[in-house]
Amino acid sequence: MTTRTYGTVSEARRREMTGLEFVRGLASGELPLNTIAGTLGYDVAEAQRGRVLVTLLPTDAHLNPAGTVHGGLTATLLDSCMGLAIQSMLDTEVSQTTLEFKISLVRPITPDTGEIRAEGKVLNCGRRIGTAEGTVVDRRGRLLAHGTTTCLIFPG
Repeated sequence: MTTRTYGTVSEARRREMTGLEFVRGLASGELPLNTIAGTLGYDVAEAQRGRVLVTLLPTDAHLNPAGTVHGGLTATLLDSCMGLAIQSMLDTEVSQTTLEFKISLVRPITPDTGEIRAEGKVLNCGRRIGTAEGTVVDRRGRLLAHGTTTCLIFPG
């Protein structure tokens, strides 16, 4: 099992890496995951060019007042996997940020759901704009949520 650390990667170090090197560093544990990953308990499990997988085991700490996992958690997983998928396509000294995203919640998620997997895949990556889609599935492969994103690509 990979030991995880949480924090931020210095701008200087990040600029030296391609997007794929950066995202693979997150997945391997060579680089720290962002602090929200530690707060929410998710992990970057796999990284390939144009594809990133984020996993999470829902707990009672993730529940809304109705007793299901808060939609904001699902949105965060989708935003993370889709944005990192775009990042995996970028050269050194180039970064990205989310301009907009849309999600649809298809089934309720509870701690009984077990591990969930959010997979982001790039649809298009140009010089200034990247788009990606994402899905969240349970251990049986049932669709729980899906979404799309548009990211701004910029020097950085």
